[in-house]
Amino acid sequence: MTDIKSLDHEQLKEWMVSLGEKPFRAGQLYEWMHVRLAESYGQMSNLPLPLRERLDREYPLLIASRVREQTSALDGTRKYLFALPDGNLVESVWMRYRHGNSVCISSQAGCRMGCAFCASALDGLTRNLLPSEMLEQVYAIQRDTGERVSNVVVMGTGEPLDNYDNLLTFLRMLTDEYGLRISQRSVTVSTCGLVPQIYALAKERLQITLALSLHAVTDEKRCQLMPVAKRYSIRELLDACRFYFRETGRRITFEYSLIGGVNDSDKDAALLAILAKNAGSHVNLIPVNPVKERQFARSGPGRIAAFKNKLEKSGINVTIRREMGRDIDGACGQLRHGHMESEQRGERGR
Repeated sequence: MTDIKSLDHEQLKEWMVSLGEKPFRAGQLYEWMHVRLAESYGQMSNLPLPLRERLDREYPLLIASRVREQTSALDGTRKYLFALPDGNLVESVWMRYRHGNSVCISSQAGCRMGCAFCASALDGLTRNLLPSEMLEQVYAIQRDTGERVSNVVVMGTGEPLDNYDNLLTFLRMLTDEYGLRISQRSVTVSTCGLVPQIYALAKERLQITLALSLHAVTDEKRCQLMPVAKRYSIRELLDACRFYFRETGRRITFEYSLIGGVNDSDKDAALLAILAKNAGSHVNLIPVNPVKERQFARSGPGRIAAFKNKLEKSGINVTIRREMGRDIDGACGQLRHGHMESEQRGERGR
């Protein structure tokens, strides 16, 4: 069945013509789906009734259903758990900043990367998300809050570059002139380091920000934390990062989760400074979120400050990620995993 919400403007026009409709109907339908964020064909008042009835009968409109929502008492951050039409669950987060509202979305149902400190991989990968399913997370949150989303971060559950083709379609539809028109410079995509896909994305010459989840400064330590490091060395990653910068002019961000006693020593900071300088990268330090199924603990405030200071003295542009939603299962995958666990306990109890 055609997923019309995943068709870009030109594809939708061709599809509507194939149904025997006038090309301008595609523009009307596209606006209802991607600008007015309609939840049903019945709302699309300028489409002929017979067309609306046919679409409703033959091409169901993909809508994400809210399963749970948690609102932080600390900062107002909202974490959503959405159900997709096939029953799969995805997480999204809405954060309010002074510069605008930001949404963090998932790119997969589950994750197969297996990073040792992350809750997203606890249940493995179920499937990739379609462009419509990534867009719908943004749309559903904008409908719920009644406020415009100005920044989108693809940093929730899943590895975005492991879903490359769907991700690329999503990015183009999110930022083109026909939809929400979010600036490419207001979009960030995070990756654990799939080198071939980094090269491919660079050649697209998008103006998005690419964030590399580095988390360790030696191949040996990175392999302990991130299985993907067994496939691609830090040297290969740095080569890909430099290529990305040459092709796009966009500086890479190194994401570095600080784990107490694991990767937060002065030596780690010194080596990270060298890597960041060689790649011309900004460093974003992340105090790791505690996950009960994992044994890792966050670095203490003093150690975090000392680590940051060491980088700054080496001339590295560094920030500490502002913690949002820590009191509402803030780590990626926690809300989804907890809900699935409770559902399984319920099944066993019946």
